[in-house]
Amino acid sequence: MYDLIIMGGGPAGSAAGVYAARKKIHTLLITESFGGQSEVSADIQNWIGTKSISGYDLARSLEEHVRAQEDLVVATSQKVTNVSEGSDKIFMVSTDASVTYRARALIVTTGARRKKLGIPGEEEFNGRGVAYCATCDAPLFKGKAVAVVGGGNAGLESATDLLPYAKKITLLEFGSSLKGDPVTQEKVRRGGVDIILNAESKRVVGDKEGKFVAGLEYHDWKTNETKKLDVGGVFVEIGSVPNSDMVKDLVALNQAREIIIDHKTTATSREGIWAAGDVTDEMFKQNNISAGDGVKAALAAYAYLQNMEKPK
Repeated sequence: MYDLIIMGGGPAGSAAGVYAARKKIHTLLITESFGGQSEVSADIQNWIGTKSISGYDLARSLEEHVRAQEDLVVATSQKVTNVSEGSDKIFMVSTDASVTYRARALIVTTGARRKKLGIPGEEEFNGRGVAYCATCDAPLFKGKAVAVVGGGNAGLESATDLLPYAKKITLLEFGSSLKGDPVTQEKVRRGGVDIILNAESKRVVGDKEGKFVAGLEYHDWKTNETKKLDVGGVFVEIGSVPNSDMVKDLVALNQAREIIIDHKTTATSREGIWAAGDVTDEMFKQNNISAGDGVKAALAAYAYLQNMEKPK
C-alpha cells in the first residue's frame, strides 16, 4: 500500500518521483525503463542546463537522480497493464509481472509511442539517420539532405524545424494533398521544401558500410514507379499513440486518446489521478515541458493527500 504511485520513467515521471520524495510521500515509481522516447536520440541539445547529451546518457541521469531519493521505491522492468478503483477510493495498479499495487493517488506519465512506417531499414537505422523528433535532432543533420515522411502538421513543423540546418528537405505525403494547416504549408513552401505527393515509403537504404542512412526508396503512385531519394536522414512524422489504455475506463480521453488534463494542476477528470507528459493533451511534446508538468503533478498530489483521510 502506497500513498502515491507514479507510472512511467521518462522526464515527467522522473521529475514527479524526485518531488514526491522531497515531500516525503510514500511513493512507488513503476517503469519499464528510464528515459522515455528520447532514449534513442543520438544528441539532445535542448535539455535545459546541458549543452549536449545523448538519449542514453539522459536516461541514465534520470535514473540515477530518481534512485538517489531515499523515500522512493522503484520497480523497473514492469509494464502497467490495468488500473482500477475500489469502493474505498483506493486504486489498484496491476503489471505484467503479475503484481498488483495499491495507492491513494496516481500520477500517469506513461508517455506515447511513435507511429512507425514498418518498412525495411527503419529499425536497423533508428538513431543512425532515422529520427522521430526534428525539434530534438535537427542540428545533427546540418548540411545534409533529409526526407520528412508525413504531410500533416507534425511533418510540416518538422520540415520548418529542419530549415535552418538541412541543405535540402524533401517532404513525402502518402495522399494527394497535404493535411496540415494552410499557414504552415505556405511557410514550408516559402522555405524551398520539395513536396512529393502520392508517395509511399518503401525502404530505408544504408551506406556501403551499413552504418548510416544513405537513401529512401518510395513508390510514386502517379507514375507507378519505385524511386529513390539520396538523403542522409529520414524523419518519420506520421503521429504518435498515447500509452493511455490502462486508464481509459477511469479518466476522460480526447479523440487522439490523450488524457485530458487541467493544465494548471495536471488533474484528470478522476479525483486522485494526475497525468503529465506525452500521454496528455499538452500541446507541446517536449522533455522540458514534461518534466515541469511532472513537478506540478507531484505538488498537486501532495496537497490532495494532505487533505485526504487515510484509510483505517
